Amino acid sequence: MQSPTPPIVIAHRGASGLRPEHTLAAYELAIGQGADFIEPDLVPTRDDILVARHENEISDTTDVADHPEFAVRRTTRTIDGKQLSGWFTEDFTLAELKTLRARERLPQLRPDNAAYDGRYEIPTLAEIIALAKKHEVGVYPETKHPTYFAHIGHPTDALLVEQLRAAGWDRPDAPVFIQSFEVENLKRLHGMTKIRLIQLTAGEGGPADGAAPSYAAMLTPAGLTQIATYAYGIGPDKAQLWQGEVPTTLVADAHAAGLRVHPWTYRAEGYFLPGRFRRGDDPRAHGDLRGEIESAITQGVDGFFTDFPLVGAAARDAAGGMT
Repeated sequence: MQSPTPPIVIAHRGASGLRPEHTLAAYELAIGQGADFIEPDLVPTRDDILVARHENEISDTTDVADHPEFAVRRTTRTIDGKQLSGWFTEDFTLAELKTLRARERLPQLRPDNAAYDGRYEIPTLAEIIALAKKHEVGVYPETKHPTYFAHIGHPTDALLVEQLRAAGWDRPDAPVFIQSFEVENLKRLHGMTKIRLIQLTAGEGGPADGAAPSYAAMLTPAGLTQIATYAYGIGPDKAQLWQGEVPTTLVADAHAAGLRVHPWTYRAEGYFLPGRFRRGDDPRAHGDLRGEIESAITQGVDGFFTDFPLVGAAARDAAGGMT
């Protein structure tokens, strides 16, 4: 059943289908295309400034490897049980990170985006908040690896709440959602701020903090009831809305528990689309993204993450016309 109000369009890392993700250019384009919220993934610098990067390992999203002055900082870390080698934001001051430039993370799928490599800085949360306020849109930050960062002395949840409070945002109706794939940090945040919280879930595995045996268990009716004690909604993998081509009961179950549903991530390239929405065999070719989004709206989702907010806004506006 379709939601009684049009769903919100969440620009996933900005208009990241058209510009390198997590850049002010990507966020500005998303706003111009009708996004209701812009989404930064947040990681800390060595001097505890929150910046927007997909991960704290920045080899794929910046030109750090081209900076000989930082060559000695390449290292190996274990994050959430996975060993990664490269350069990490927590080893750089903000001033040092500002000397780097963003790069397209998926150049094979999005070669046109790579034309913008080298143009844009890594933005801070403060810069993103200022942009959102200027254009009167919301922000939807994700706390990345909060347990890992807390263990190495960078309490990112506290930094985030402090900065949002300084922006005047500490109310349930503030234009902000805070999201996390972990559980315990959301429970702590529930006691630290009145801002709405979103429990993210993936199609496989479970939260890195070990707070639940699996994401699948969290999405049972009993699990959803537990999530509702600390969160406003859930952000499931979009695939969790379907069993083949048949809708699951997830949206209805979440609504029954009093939770909103904001699935992720709707992308236009065939590589990311279910078979029925693809157009041809080229994984870079754009398929029927709007059709996929509208199929989720028909299920009653309350919002959705997309790399292509212009398409998402068209689907949202069409849904509004049907109410």
